[in-house]
Amino acid sequence: MKSTSGNAGGVQKKKMNGYVGFSNYPNQVHRRSVKRGFNFTLMVVGESGIGKSTLINTLFDTKIFPDREEMPPSADAAKGVDVTSMSADIQENGVKLRLTVVDTPGFGDAINNEDAWQPILENIESRFDAYLAQENRVNRSKISDNRIDAVIYFIKPTGHCLRVIDIEFMKRLHTKVNLIPIIAKADTLTAGELEQFKAKILADINYHGIQIFKPVSDEFDDPETVAENREILSKIPFAVVGSEKYVEREDGAKVRGRSYPWGVIEVENEEHNDFIKLRQMLLRSHMEELKDTTDMVLYENYRTQKLLSMGHVQDNGVFREFNPLVQMEEEKRAHEAKMQKMEAEMTAVFQQKVHEKEAKLKQSEEELYARHKEMKSVLEKQKSELDDKKKRIEASARPITPMEQHPTKGKKKNIFSGF
Repeated sequence: MKSTSGNAGGVQKKKMNGYVGFSNYPNQVHRRSVKRGFNFTLMVVGESGIGKSTLINTLFDTKIFPDREEMPPSADAAKGVDVTSMSADIQENGVKLRLTVVDTPGFGDAINNEDAWQPILENIESRFDAYLAQENRVNRSKISDNRIDAVIYFIKPTGHCLRVIDIEFMKRLHTKVNLIPIIAKADTLTAGELEQFKAKILADINYHGIQIFKPVSDEFDDPETVAENREILSKIPFAVVGSEKYVEREDGAKVRGRSYPWGVIEVENEEHNDFIKLRQMLLRSHMEELKDTTDMVLYENYRTQKLLSMGHVQDNGVFREFNPLVQMEEEKRAHEAKMQKMEAEMTAVFQQKVHEKEAKLKQSEEELYARHKEMKSVLEKQKSELDDKKKRIEASARPITPMEQHPTKGKKKNIFSGF
């Protein structure tokens, strides 16, 4: 073993001198995956009669959806949007797949489709909630994953632009699912009309900031894969034709397609429609990427928002590398900040107490001054009354003569007083 690079405290790259065996790990994963099988949950959304059942049956080359019963004209139309699912175990070359297809009958069929997207959004979020509840269980040995891995949205072939219901639906759901828009019944438009219609759809999607699933290439992909991804991107949104029936061409060959007076539309002919590219992206090359995006991006974003709304707060310190010196410095800074905060609080309390005491003393001083002033006023009033009384007494008083002191002295007795 030779060292090719090394960093102190970092990860070192080593070159092996011989075969060890861990390069066989992908084969081990492959064998285990084949043994366990795979799950894939696909949702289809579109108006009734737009070809959802036919396309799914064509994609998987099996009868996933049963034949639809024709409703009599007198039958009452279903009200609202219903969300139903059906599962099927299919096998190809020894690989088992548990396929679950979620249908949305009633979408876009009403006169007022203002909230037609709401039941579908609630169903997708309820699947996220169910998976989150299973993750939080004590025993997680048997977790059932029924999250939606991809949504195929069927666009009506109007040839103009996206309708309001199309834009509203994709705006509401593009952050919760891998959105794959397709043009249904593409054989009703000419090649020129399809090209213009695709350009208008992409313009509307970009204008409204709608995120759709697109294959991404990286440095690990070989040139062939990069070329395939580029070709798939050039076909989005896919213009597809579905058919479960086989028709005969002029040369006598039996092909799956639709027969018209002017010719035959072949489902698996890339010159006629984009069915091959849709199937390649959905099943052959990007199925795992769809599942990974659902698990690691869409679900994680929903889970984060859900937990934050419930009051959970992430402690980022748990995931940092432990360094004692750095931790001591952080604790020291935290302690100093705490002491400064306590000092500021104590100073604020002390100043508040001083202000309260000063206010109380000032109030007492004012009360004493008012009382002193009142008592002084009373005393002055009493003094004034006494002075007035004294003056009255002095003015009314005169000296007493001796005669007034002895009224019988010096007087002659009246001898005739008895008569």
